[in-house]
Amino acid sequence: MKTQARVVVIGGGVVGVSVLYHLTKLGWSDVMLVERSELTSGSTWHAAGGFHTLNGDTNMAALQGYTIRLYKELEEITGMSCGLHHVGGITLADNRDRFDMLLAERAKHRYMGLDTQIVGPDEIAKIAPITNLDGILGALYDPLDGHLDPSGTTHAYAKAARMGGATIETHVMVQETTQRPDGTWNVVTDKGTIHAEHVVNAGGLWAREVGAMAGVYLPLHPMEHQYIVTDEIAEIYERDSEHPHVMDPAGESYLRQEGRGLCIGFYEQPCRPWAVGGTPWTFGHELLPDDFDKIEDSIAFAYKRFPVLETAGVKSVIHGPFTFAPDGNPLVGPVPGLRNYWSACGVMAGFSQGGGVGLMLAQWMIEGECERDVSAMDVARFGNWISPGYTLPKVIENYQKRFSVSYPNEELPAARPNRTTMMYDIFDDMGAVWGAQFGLEVVNYFAEGDEARYETPSFRRSNAWEATAREVKAVREAVGINEVQNFGKYEVTGANARDWLDRVMAGRVPKPGRLSLTPMLSHKGRLIGDFTISCLSDTHFQLTASYGSQAYHMRWFEQNASDGVTVRNVSDALTGFQIAGPNARKVLDAVTRDATDLKFMDVRTMTIGMTPCLVQRVSYTGGLGYEIYCEPVAQRQLWHTLWTAGQEHGMRPFGMRAMMSLRLDKFFGSWLSEFSPDYTPAETGMDRFIAWSKNSDFIGRAAAEAERATPPDRVLCAFEVAVNDADVNAYEPIWIDGTVQGFCTSGGYSHHAGTSIALGLIPRAHAAEGQMAQIEILGEMCDATLITTPLYDADGEQMRG
Repeated sequence: MKTQARVVVIGGGVVGVSVLYHLTKLGWSDVMLVERSELTSGSTWHAAGGFHTLNGDTNMAALQGYTIRLYKELEEITGMSCGLHHVGGITLADNRDRFDMLLAERAKHRYMGLDTQIVGPDEIAKIAPITNLDGILGALYDPLDGHLDPSGTTHAYAKAARMGGATIETHVMVQETTQRPDGTWNVVTDKGTIHAEHVVNAGGLWAREVGAMAGVYLPLHPMEHQYIVTDEIAEIYERDSEHPHVMDPAGESYLRQEGRGLCIGFYEQPCRPWAVGGTPWTFGHELLPDDFDKIEDSIAFAYKRFPVLETAGVKSVIHGPFTFAPDGNPLVGPVPGLRNYWSACGVMAGFSQGGGVGLMLAQWMIEGECERDVSAMDVARFGNWISPGYTLPKVIENYQKRFSVSYPNEELPAARPNRTTMMYDIFDDMGAVWGAQFGLEVVNYFAEGDEARYETPSFRRSNAWEATAREVKAVREAVGINEVQNFGKYEVTGANARDWLDRVMAGRVPKPGRLSLTPMLSHKGRLIGDFTISCLSDTHFQLTASYGSQAYHMRWFEQNASDGVTVRNVSDALTGFQIAGPNARKVLDAVTRDATDLKFMDVRTMTIGMTPCLVQRVSYTGGLGYEIYCEPVAQRQLWHTLWTAGQEHGMRPFGMRAMMSLRLDKFFGSWLSEFSPDYTPAETGMDRFIAWSKNSDFIGRAAAEAERATPPDRVLCAFEVAVNDADVNAYEPIWIDGTVQGFCTSGGYSHHAGTSIALGLIPRAHAAEGQMAQIEILGEMCDATLITTPLYDADGEQMRG
């Protein structure tokens, strides 16, 4: 066995061999994989082997499409069969919400180049004739859906990797992973120690245990999953062609042909977690005992939906564990806090996602970043607050909702409340309807009177409408107050702090007492952050950005660390409020003597009431506003001071639903909507904040300069949309001159202006005032007009005055 390698991949399931293959495909040949048993041991060998492109996250859907197309390439490279069955598949909808979800997905697929179709009951009867169509409104048909041979596919990946120079060692048990002072790793096995520059944890069912060897907690948990293979069914084996897949969300089941019979699996509600205390190292090619009681209700539903099952005998039962993360997406990428330690686990849908996961991780390792935004599967999307006590109920919830409708405004209840601020009980008593961000309870809006304390999940306008309108009106006409805990906040100090910021941030680093807005770029010029820099002194700065990106941003700061600079995450060490609206200055003047001359983009320490605070004149609502920061222990006192003074000025609390409506009035972008690693500064308008004249070779400068010289083909624009009861959410296609030429990044209703607004990327050639377009929303073509004048404070008088 080799004792040295550039990369050691731990785990020989489909994900591990995919990572290995893609590393060789992108040029690294000194790579090896170690597996404690045989390839496919764990979840891979007993998987049903289905694959599909449907995914609520468009980048994940695109990666699933890549994975499916890769299989033929593997067969051509290796001469081995993956056992491909491209039979197509349908996802059924038996109610309006499910049908809305399919309409929304079909719209996304238009600009993604996926050839899916909405089909009615008559067409379903032709595609999948064994289906009982009672109550079925329609379905989404995807010709790419199918299934394969899990073992054959895994070994094809392995052969392709070996052909590229990789080494695979089976029956090698990893016992320790220890990092050396130079950042490289000792991978200690029962066959000897391997010295590696990089370690990839593709441990699957054992990923938690492998991570623990490096001192890492990975939020994963295995769940028991069961599917059944029937005896021969005449309606199946007498067909001229193979029966397509059928996913029946109402019955929480998936069905496909298996030989001359059927295979049907379930995501049942009375589900069971497995190996709560840890996965036994001795487990491998075993199955769990059959448990028909657990799926009794699911089987009964399936008999009604697919009557041929009632008379079919059971040929075999496959009952085994699969690993899930709390949100069901994989955990991929560099693990925060460790150098050269990579995660490739939690890939529950390995044969739909494994190829994309392998490609993205290989790009990340070799090129430093991925070709697309992988935030949905980045291991850094969870912070160090996450624990097994949180993971387990969220994994159970995710399993149970595997086939449920995924609404854009849905707030899932498991493991909540988890993290709260000092204001939780005060806001709760005021009628707060809560959301969650990065584990933190955040107010979405405030219900009053007999209004429900729960927002109805919907693709259309929800019961939050009236409350949101009320809060927007208060901010636009008087003054609103909102918590600022859910901002990511970082303290940058040291003699070289300014120079470091000039290198890491593309924008201007302000002088003491001032703020600036800046993008943070990757080396290839992609947007990886949207920051406010507050200069407290030449050696002391505060950064503000998205709360949910803390682990991601801290990982980047650590990767680009410099001597003489300390970066500290103070997101939970600073809290406070923002006050916004035409009366905001009156409120502040009533509680402090220091704010009268505070200009737009000023920052200053001052005492408000009894509380020492940091106050900055800036607002995401688009008008006059202030952000006021204090220590958590002083937050309640600060609240009482501001709230008491605010009453004579019409102060009302407002939540995130109002905030998202207010920012549309000014066409302000939002992180991971308008601004993400999928886009560049010149595409999104963030290039106006780049300090081109500063004497610094900031990260991403060369790429940004090239784009400045040759502007990109697409650009972010705002549209006023004629809609009925559903606004733009994201990724709806934008039609211009009868063809899809762009897509929406986000949207919603401007309660201030009384109109529906969409933000989206379209060809630069069409980006002119008055450009007519149509936006497809839930299957309806809605007329849209490009607008360039903000709907509120167009000249900036309120915001800057």
